[in-house]
Amino acid sequence: MKVVLLAGGFGTRFSEESEFKPKPMIEIGGMPILWHIMKEYSHFGYNEFVICAGYKQHVIKEWFADYFLHTSDITFDFTHGNRVIVHDQHTEPWKVTVVDTGLHTLTGGRIRRVRQYIGDEPFLMTYGDGVCDVDMKALVDFHRSHGKIATLTAVYQKQQKGVLNIGGDNAVHSFREKSVGDGVPINAGYMVLNPEIFDYIDGDQTSFEKEPLERIAALHELMSYNHTGFWQCMDNKREWDTLEKLWESGNAPWKVWED
Repeated sequence: MKVVLLAGGFGTRFSEESEFKPKPMIEIGGMPILWHIMKEYSHFGYNEFVICAGYKQHVIKEWFADYFLHTSDITFDFTHGNRVIVHDQHTEPWKVTVVDTGLHTLTGGRIRRVRQYIGDEPFLMTYGDGVCDVDMKALVDFHRSHGKIATLTAVYQKQQKGVLNIGGDNAVHSFREKSVGDGVPINAGYMVLNPEIFDYIDGDQTSFEKEPLERIAALHELMSYNHTGFWQCMDNKREWDTLEKLWESGNAPWKVWED
C-alpha cells in the first residue's frame, strides 16, 4: 500500500527558516518532520511514498537525492579521479516519488495530480506537518473492515481544525472545516482512501477538506478511526518548540521505530 504525503503548500511562515524551505522540511532533532512521518509509516511496513510537492519542491528532491550523505561517512578522494566513497551506508528501505503538483494547487488537486502513481489500489494519505503514534496496521484493518471510500483519524483536542460529527457506528455524518469545537473530535489526517476518491476531486482548486470530504460524508462513505494516543501538528513556532523538546527528552511519543 502506497503512502501519499501532502508537502506542497505554502504553509504557515512561523520562522525565518520556513521562508527558504517547505514546512515539511523544517527539522526536529536534526531531521525534517517529513522524515519523522515517513519513519512512522515505515515502522509498520509501508515503504513506498508519493510526495505531493509544490512550494520549494526542489528542496525536497535535493534532500532525498543526497539522502545517503546524511546517513553515512563520506570520503571525497580528489587524488584518484575525484572519487566519492561511501562508508557504512545506511538508508531506509524506501521508494520515494517526488511529484511537482504545482505552486498554487490546493490539497485535493495535489492528490488528484498523483493519481497515475497510485493505480487502482487503496492508499494511505496524510499531511507533511504533523506526527502521531497511530497504529497504521490497525487503521488499515479498520478501513478494510467497513468497505467505505475513506477513513480518517479522529482525535480529541482543543484546536480549530476540521470538526467532525461522528455517529455511534463511527460514520462521519458531517465535516466542518475550521470551526471552533472544544472537546469534539477533529480530523488529524492519517487517512486511508480507496481510488474512488479521485471521482470526487474536480481539479487543482479543490480543497480536499471541503467538497470531497463533505460529499462523501453526506453519502455515508466517510468513516473515522478514533485515536486516543499522541498527535501533534506543527502550525507555529510554539508547536515546533513542543516537538523539539519532546525529541530532545528522548521520549518523543511518535518515535515508534527502533534506532
